[in-house]
Formats: sequence, structure tokens, C-alpha cells
Amino acid sequence: MAKPLKDSEIRKQIRVRGIAGLGDVSEVRTSFNRHLHFTLVKDRNVATPRDGFFAPAHSVRDHLVGRWLRTQQHHFERDPKHIYYLSLEFYMGRTLQNTMVNLGLHNACDEAIYQLGLDLEELEETEEDAGLGNRGLGRLAACFLDSMATLGLATYGYGIRYEFGIFNQKMVSGWQVKEADDWLRYGNPWEKAQPEYMLPVHFYGRVEHTPEGVRWLDMQVVLAMPYDTPVPGYKNNTVNTMRLWSAKAPSDFKLHDFNMGGYIEAVLDRNLAENISRILYPNDNFFEGKELRLKQEYFVVAATLQDIIRRFKSSKFGCQDPVRTCFETFPDKVAIQLNDTHPALTIPELMRILVDVEKVDWDKAWEITKNTCAYTNHTVLPEALEHWPVYFEKLLPRHLEIIYAINQRHLGHVAALFPGDVDHLRRMSVIEEGDCKLINMVHLCMIGSHAIYGVARIHSEIVKQSVFKDFYELEPEKFQNKTNGITPRRWLLLCNPGLADTIMKKIGEGFLMDLSQLKKLLPLVSDEALIRDVAKVKQENKLKFSAFLEKEYKVRINLSSMFDVHVKRIHEYKRQLLNCLHIITLYNRIKKDPAKVFVSRTVMIGGKEAPCYHTAKMIIKLVTSISDVINHDPIVDDRLKVIFLENYRVSLAEKVIPAADLSQQISTAGTEASGTGNMKFMVNRALTIGTMDGANVEMAKEARAENLFIFGLQVEDIEAPDKKGCVSLPVPVRVYNAQEYYDRLPELRQAVDQISSGFSPKEPDCFNDIVNMLMNQDRFKVFADYEAYVACQAQVDQLYQNPKEWIKKVIRNIACSGKFSSDRTVMEYAGDLWGAEPSDLQIPPPNLPRD
Repeated sequence: MAKPLKDSEIRKQIRVRGIAGLGDVSEVRTSFNRHLHFTLVKDRNVATPRDGFFAPAHSVRDHLVGRWLRTQQHHFERDPKHIYYLSLEFYMGRTLQNTMVNLGLHNACDEAIYQLGLDLEELEETEEDAGLGNRGLGRLAACFLDSMATLGLATYGYGIRYEFGIFNQKMVSGWQVKEADDWLRYGNPWEKAQPEYMLPVHFYGRVEHTPEGVRWLDMQVVLAMPYDTPVPGYKNNTVNTMRLWSAKAPSDFKLHDFNMGGYIEAVLDRNLAENISRILYPNDNFFEGKELRLKQEYFVVAATLQDIIRRFKSSKFGCQDPVRTCFETFPDKVAIQLNDTHPALTIPELMRILVDVEKVDWDKAWEITKNTCAYTNHTVLPEALEHWPVYFEKLLPRHLEIIYAINQRHLGHVAALFPGDVDHLRRMSVIEEGDCKLINMVHLCMIGSHAIYGVARIHSEIVKQSVFKDFYELEPEKFQNKTNGITPRRWLLLCNPGLADTIMKKIGEGFLMDLSQLKKLLPLVSDEALIRDVAKVKQENKLKFSAFLEKEYKVRINLSSMFDVHVKRIHEYKRQLLNCLHIITLYNRIKKDPAKVFVSRTVMIGGKEAPCYHTAKMIIKLVTSISDVINHDPIVDDRLKVIFLENYRVSLAEKVIPAADLSQQISTAGTEASGTGNMKFMVNRALTIGTMDGANVEMAKEARAENLFIFGLQVEDIEAPDKKGCVSLPVPVRVYNAQEYYDRLPELRQAVDQISSGFSPKEPDCFNDIVNMLMNQDRFKVFADYEAYVACQAQVDQLYQNPKEWIKKVIRNIACSGKFSSDRTVMEYAGDLWGAEPSDLQIPPPNLPRD
């Protein structure tokens, strides 16, 4: 507990009591007009729809600021342990509606905007999705920030303020075209620049060893400018901070060169420096792109650690004067969570600061570093595990020395336990020998962290028993599982208010803070009123989304059709190709027997591909080509429609997920670490068809497997083909052989032949690469699961024809989705790892005294 403040110190603090709130509709209207006039300098005659968004955004932000300051004062007075969540992605989506929901302002704002003659939903659509992420780990990070604020934990999220997101996806003649995601072009009303906390980050240079210690000299400097975004908890007045760093060139602009006519040269270095935060995921297929990605990773780590240490040393709110100088207590006050390997350089950088700058003994510095850092693993796919060539030395010479020293000590320990076992040393080394030496960043994280987490039970077992077995056997106490979760505020209350209201009428609203309370729905599975209300909400959501599709895609949807949704990053292991084969099979069956009754389906596939991933680009083209053929075939009519959802992102997910009937989670067993999309669909009334992979396994356990549609090979079938063979064949074979399935299954053969020639008549060889991959190089065994998948889809059709039984399974799934809350995940992290205690204490709002 901090010492009581003197009167003079109290007077220096910012007073937030009395700042106007938005307690009623009239205050919202007044605040809207005030910001329209004085912030945006517009009147209603010239205001644009975008001004209509910015005015309420600034009004809601006003309501945040007082709570934001109160939260910082609260944490300063109590001096709690701080959790620092380092991630190269924070896939936040839009902010206005989420903030209104968490502050309890949505109804007042909606009514006030209506009285002003505007539509709040239309204004919300004007907001850009923040271009700060693209993948599941970024969306997980955003959910965690929401949960950490809701649970009252003292938390900062640290990342990069990318000027451009990964890209905006446009479809032209069926091909993906990338456009710049210039999400900041109109400004961002939620962020606050903090130039007084700008920090230097160093690159290149040389290392000098002296009797006084090691010095890093002649470095190039890039400045890190922090931009702070408030992250509100749900109705608890806690507002934490997401601090994002933007790269700025040093102020020593070459004015002389500029005045002498060297305009380009004068600004060249400035542009190169600021490229670090220019774009999310630069193309790393060439050296400059790889180097830029490494710069991004070190940039966020170096700036963040300086900021963390400043805050650790400081004991007064708003004061930068160092007070703490002993780092013995650093792990007691600081927990650093590494979200995947992207911030792995935290480990050598913290060692550099402690040893070279703070003059801490190496062994003590290593103990502090390990006890401070923890690592979350998000993948076991070999190509996704980061390895950096040792040209690293040019960019970060001192850090390579530190990594070598860490590895030497580590291998010495391993050699003592396994004398003479050179292969064991090779498998566990941070440095991989070969034609080009590589730094294995996962190994660095495992050595330098006190805890290592998988993100679903099956994933954690694969980490321990297969991919990183040596590390588990060396230090088994480090390895734990923390199954991912989602925030129910955004992914139920915000995106599906009709369903949330239906649930509230039955069990109250406690589930929004404790999702396990959804279990109270289990006795109501057969309740006629609940079945009717859930079905009504789903139909309303489908009607709303079909209107969106008609507007955006010019396609009319059969509302009675099953909305079959497969939305995620485009990748071979996600197996969009398996879905395509089923779509073609359905199409062929309809064409073969047009008079037969079929369950109508609207299949929606969406997602972006990683930069320069050729196969993913061709998968997207295949989906759009299939769509073009099927949607224009009059024989098929409205029994089957295929839509590629362009530019899939958080705001589009918030529309499609509440409308979905069927959720496709069909990755090859053992490849998806967890997934969070599966959880979002489950809580929003979609049934799941999926493999026993990632969090699907735990979903099946919670809701019972018979309430999901489970099919396909198990992990043990994938990992041990020599023992079990390809189980779908009548005679087991020793290895996966796609040709065997192609020869044996006529419908599969017909679908593959059509891909070869039938879906791109103007470019008959267009999909040769896909067919060649499926037949000869498919690591993810699409054909092995085809037969089981098609049979399982037939079970889906059968149940869909019995709406009442379908809804009963839906209610059971919703009732059993309580485990998959990010609140539960964060509480487990806090209790088992961070040593921080969640608090249900409400910080007094700004209009009330603190005591």
C-alpha cells in the first residue's frame, strides 16, 4: 500500500470529480452538438455522416476519460502487481458500440441520436475497423483486454500502432485484390498521443567489452511515440490502457541538405525509420521485408520494457522520478505475458537492461527475467514457428551475444543431465546449425519463461508429448493449459442483443459477468416458449443479414435455407478445400436428380490469405469460381448458393455469426491450436460441424459429442499412419495416399476432375496447382476425411428438417458454452501465473467522491 499523500501532492493531481457525464438523453444530445460545433467545427448543414460518427464517439470518450484517470489513481494508491500483455496484434474491431455497451450508455445514446434525426446503427457503420490485427491471436488479445478490465486487473496491452492494416480485400473477376487498409486516414477519436513519454529505440552499431561492463555503441536511433487507447471494463468504472507505439524519426532533420537541394536524401532516413510502424505484416519473402519484421518485433519490445521499468521505478502517480532502484522485487510487481513468439526478444532485451544498464549480476538477472516472463504458444505448425537467421547480429549485435550466452548455459545444463547425447543437445538448442544458422524463437521463449501455456487441452498435450517433448521432460512444472475464451460482452450482448435479451428473461443477466451461469438453461431445453423465442431471434438475424448480402453482394438469399458458414484465415490446414469438395458434391447431386427434395443451403466462406501465400490465393479463386457457376445455374435455383464474404473482419463477423445455422470447424486434427470462432458460433446459436481438433474437443465434452456433428481422423490417426493406416480405407495403407481415395470414391473423383477443368472454362489450367497439391503434396489429408465429412453433412441435413429438435440442440450448446469465456481464461492466468487477484470492487464514477 502506498503512503498517504500530502496535501500538496493531492492538489497536484488531476481532479476528475465533477466532469460532466452522460447520465441521460438530454446530456447526450448536448454533448453531441457541443462536439459537432467545437471539436469538428461543423454545423448540421455541412456535417457529413462521418461527422455523425465522430460527434457521439467524442461524447462517449468524454465519459471514459474521468474513469480512465480514476483507474490510474486507484492503481497508484494501491500499488498492485501490473500485468503487461505484449502482442504484435490487437484485433479490436470497432470501438463505439463496445464502449457504449460496457459503460451502460447504449440505450441513452440510441434515443438521443434518434431525437436528433439520425440512426445510431448507421453512424456505427461509419467507424473503421482498427487495422491492428488479422488472426485469432489478435482477437484473443482484444478479448483478454476486455476481460482484464472487467475483472479489475491492473493491465496494459502493448503493441504497434500500424498506420496501415494488413489489407482491404476486394474481389475482381473472382481474384483477390489487395487495397491499402488506411484505417487512420480520418483520424482515431479513441487514441491519445503521449509525446512526453516518447522513447529511443536503438538498432545496428557495435559492442564494446570494457572492464566497467559491456557498451552498445554507434547505434541508429528510432523514436517510439506512445498512443494510448482506453479499454473499459463492463459496468465497473475500470478503464485500462492499450499503449501502441508509432515509429518516429529523430528530430535532427537534415535541414542543411534540404536547403542545398538534397530533398530526397534529407527525408530518406526519416521515411526508413518510420516504416517500422507503417504496415501490419510486411511481405517477408525478401530480405528487406524480413529485416523490417524483425525491427517491428524489437521496436515494440524495447520501447515497452523502458516504459515498464520507468513505471516500476516510479511510485507516484504522474511522476517519473525514480524511487525503486532494487530489482529484487521486479517479478513481484511486474508480469509480462508474451503472446506467441513475436515479442520473444523481451527475454534478451530485459537481460541487456538488467546486466548492462542496471549492473545486475547475470545469474540474478536471469532469475528475474525468467520469473517475470511467461509464454503462450499458439501453433505447432513447423512453418509458423519463428526462426531468425543470425544476420540478426547486424541489426542487434548485443542481443545475439546474450542469446549465445543464454544458450551456452542452457546446453551446459542439458549436457549434465544427458552426457554424451549430442542429438538431445541439438534438439534443445536455441541455435540451429546448418548452412544458415537460425535462432529458434520458441526455444528461447521456453528457456526464458517460468510458465508455458497451450491454448486448448489437445494443443497443450501435443506441445508436451510431441512437438516440444524434450522441454517438457526437462521442466514439466512449466507447462500448463489455459483454454482460450471470448468476451460475452462483444460476442453476445453487442452482436446478438436479441438472443441476449431472450436469455436474460429466463435466467437474469448474471451470465454477462459469469458465463457459466448459462448452465441454468439446461433444464429449459424443452421449454416451448424458449424454443419459440430462440427460433424467432435466429430468423430475425437471418433476415437482417440477408438484407446486408443483397445490398453488398447483389444476391437474394432463401431465408429458409441453412446458413452454412466457414469464416477464418485462408489456409490449407483450415481446409476450405474440403468444404469446396462438399459443395461440388451437393451441386452434382442436385444436377443429377433435379426433382429430388434437397435441404436448401447458403454456403458462406470468408477470410484473407497471408501475403504471398499462393495456394491460399488460389483457394479464394476456386471458391469464387464455384460460386459463379452454381449461383447462375437455373436448375439449382435457390437450393444451393455460394457466397465469398469479401474483406472478412471483426465488424463483418459481428453480422454473420448471429445469423449462422451451421459453423464449419473442419481443420485437420492436431493443427488448430484452439480457435475462438468456434466458441463465438456456439454461444450465438449455431451448431458445429467439426473435427476433434483445438477447442472443438472441449466443446464436445461440455455439450456432449452427440450435440455437435463430429467427424474425421483423430490426432493419433494423423500422427501415426504407420501404425493405423488411413482408417477410411477398407485395407489400411502405410502412408496417406490421395490416389487411393480418388480411385475408390466416385463423387470425390468427379469433384476433383471438375476442379481440374469445369469451374474455370476460360482458364482450364487455372486450378492445376490445387489439384496437384491435393493429389501429391497434401499434408492435411483432405481426401482422408472427405467420405466422413459428406456423411456427417447428411446428418446435418436430416436434423435441419426437424426445426424443433435442431433448436433443442442449439439451446443445449448455448447452455454448455459457459466454459469458453475469456473471463474464465484470464482468471486462471491471474491465479495460476500472474499472482494477481481479480477484484469486483467498483471504482467510484467521476461524479462521486473516491472515498
